[in-house]
Amino acid sequence: MAKFPPTSSSLSPRSPADSDVAVRTKRIRSSKLYFDIPSAKVPLIYSKSYDISFLGIEKLHPFDSSKWGRICEFLISEGILNKNQIVEPVEASKDDLLVVHTEEYLASLKSSLTVAIIIEIPPVALLPNCLIQQKVLFPFRKQVGGSVLAGKLAKERGWSINVGGGFHHCSSRKGGGFCAYADISLCIHYAFECLNVRRVMIIDLDAHQGNGHEIDFANDGRVYILDMYNRNIYPQDFEARAHITQKVELVSGTSTEVYLKYLEDALEVAKRAFDPELVVYNAGTDILDGDPLGRLKVSPQGVIARDEKVFQFARQRNIPLLMLTSGGYMKSSARVIADSIKNLSMKRLIDLDMSNL
Repeated sequence: MAKFPPTSSSLSPRSPADSDVAVRTKRIRSSKLYFDIPSAKVPLIYSKSYDISFLGIEKLHPFDSSKWGRICEFLISEGILNKNQIVEPVEASKDDLLVVHTEEYLASLKSSLTVAIIIEIPPVALLPNCLIQQKVLFPFRKQVGGSVLAGKLAKERGWSINVGGGFHHCSSRKGGGFCAYADISLCIHYAFECLNVRRVMIIDLDAHQGNGHEIDFANDGRVYILDMYNRNIYPQDFEARAHITQKVELVSGTSTEVYLKYLEDALEVAKRAFDPELVVYNAGTDILDGDPLGRLKVSPQGVIARDEKVFQFARQRNIPLLMLTSGGYMKSSARVIADSIKNLSMKRLIDLDMSNL
């Protein structure tokens, strides 16, 4: 019998890390989160399932858990958007979530106490977990599906907006700060595997530090993180801060003028430092003056100007950009986000043309 030489795999047994990568690749390739979108749709993603309403318990947290729907209502009522143009995502499955998350972490979400701690609503600990899965975690998983799909749409159309997502406090092994799933990390891993993307820039302009994705991409040279946040507030995660590529630390009370100047300077530095093939823009509106958690003093027009600057940054360099709405703890946030999207459309930084309908 002929004796064949040993294969490369028998000469070099796979390491656990190699096996993990192979499993991740298989999960991504078999996922249903990416699907083809008709040209009549615009790359704006939303589902009624995003909104959380659960016997009023959601009102025990300052986050406006109905803001996502109200953003779309404003845009539709003003003729900026047709409801038939909106893209509906699918829910992220367990296999999808395991692309980033550990089995142990996902299993921990079957504890009502764990979820209560993550979403910062203590009474949730007393509720049956089946209700929490349906009323809280299912909406989050739909938003994860939206964030992942936003990567594909941005690459195809040049831009996309998930009217939700931006759960930047969640990492592969730990949730917190109203963030149960690491949608930013998931979106990026899908882009690496399926979109021929090799370099990603995260521009995180939520008022809070994005410690989740910072932990997940620690020492990963493919991901450049620009994080501009209030250093005086949650999460004050100093371990994660060590992994920020470019940090801009603000103080409570930072005004609109100062904020926008810091942003302009930061974008100029980022432009020279890194050449991304995709920008993930975490556009929290908790920077608004009066936000009880963000504690900055940026005006609504300042938020609109901020978003315009980030979209211009990407457009001028022909880089696909996806936007996530992230944090915002005042009822006025929905109105400001809708006005910002309207401004982006008027400035032709996005195209919401309804002529195909």
